[in-house]
Amino acid sequence: MDKQSIKQYQSNFDKIAHFINSENNSEQVEVWFARELQTLLGYARWENFLLAVHRAVDSCKTQNVNVDDHFREVTKMVELGSGSKREITDFMLTRYACYLIAQNGDPKKEEIAFAQSYFAIQTRKTVREMLGKRGIKPEELPPDEDIKKLERRVASDEKSIEKTTKKLPKEK
Repeated sequence: MDKQSIKQYQSNFDKIAHFINSENNSEQVEVWFARELQTLLGYARWENFLLAVHRAVDSCKTQNVNVDDHFREVTKMVELGSGSKREITDFMLTRYACYLIAQNGDPKKEEIAFAQSYFAIQTRKTVREMLGKRGIKPEELPPDEDIKKLERRVASDEKSIEKTTKKLPKEK
């Protein structure tokens, strides 16, 4: 994948990000809509993309993570060619949900390969922020620091990422 393609993909992912208010209106939650994400991930048919979404939901359940915190089914009105409108199903997704979808998508698609990297990097940034809050700066560790200890600490912190990820507000 060349640098221009990477910049274009990143720009496209950033463009379709939306922000909604958290449940207590104290912060903004970054979300994506599955139908917008579908095309960026190289899926022409909604039915094929839904397979990746359902595998991601199953992954979430297997990890005992509350699916409703990250996947919210919504309906949208779309205009048909005749000018009439009809409701379609969509999903509002957190960054964590997008990460799981990318991990469960078709790895032969260049777009999926990029998304796996994009959301993994976002996750690493979150882990780095969490380590920073604990006063741990990996680049400043002494050379004799046991890497295995750091890896265990990071693995533990990754488990808490889901817990610290901004959740979708409860439906009213």
